[in-house]
Amino acid sequence: MVASATFLATNTASAATARVGVGSQYSTTHVYVAPNDVDKFAESFLATFGGKSTKQVIATVTPTDSSTTSQLLQTPAGTVSLFGFTSPIPYPFGHERTGYLVTDLDKAVTAAVSDGAEVIVAPFDDPIGRDAVIQWPGGVKMQLYWHKTPPTYEPFATLPENRVYLSKERLAAFVRGFLAFSHGRVVSDETQADGNEIGQPGKPFHRIRIESDFGRLAVMATDGHLPYPYGWEVAGYEVNDLNTTLEKATASGASVVVPPVLAGKRKSAIVGFPGGYIAEIHATQPE
Repeated sequence: MVASATFLATNTASAATARVGVGSQYSTTHVYVAPNDVDKFAESFLATFGGKSTKQVIATVTPTDSSTTSQLLQTPAGTVSLFGFTSPIPYPFGHERTGYLVTDLDKAVTAAVSDGAEVIVAPFDDPIGRDAVIQWPGGVKMQLYWHKTPPTYEPFATLPENRVYLSKERLAAFVRGFLAFSHGRVVSDETQADGNEIGQPGKPFHRIRIESDFGRLAVMATDGHLPYPYGWEVAGYEVNDLNTTLEKATASGASVVVPPVLAGKRKSAIVGFPGGYIAEIHATQPE
């Protein structure tokens, strides 16, 4: 591993803004599919990872008029907020990759702005709480949410990974800002990561892995010359047995877009689920 003192040093940087994270099990990946794909996606995702769905409801989850089905798919490997809009989707909804539960929405928004983010959807009420959408340097969009009645979810068996692709020019600003906001820490910083991980064998890239109250986040700084489907996967899911998980996925209607590849200690594949959601799935190889 080639470590960058610049980014590792931010682990001890002053964290002047409020600590608003709740826990990784309250961080969800936002998945938007066509209404007629909602049930097919939910069945395939749950068959692949296990777990259960909350009751599907019809709701307005944006600050302007809209209508969508909404439900949570809660699995041991990660949670999905699943939306099937029956109306046109108001911009910029559908571009936010994740929803992060916070202890106080106003404090969270203030902290995010202080740490370098911009608010692209100002706080608004939803049926069960309040929300806002922020954007970090490099265009990374995230939703922050707060519930009137705090939810209680079981911790994950394995932690999912938010996967962010950035240009080299915006890497420093994003990492420093997100670390300050999340009160996170850099757990690895590799300037010569194995390109096999992102479909570029023999072409190293810069990868930084972060852990915080919001869970895991991997930042890939590349030249953007990415073969499909790399860059479309916004989440990575860790499993104990990759081959068995892929068998469950394909048996339930998903397809293996990229067969398993080995990069470092990680064996990973890319899977396409019904409705078009692309996900990385990986297992850590034994020593």
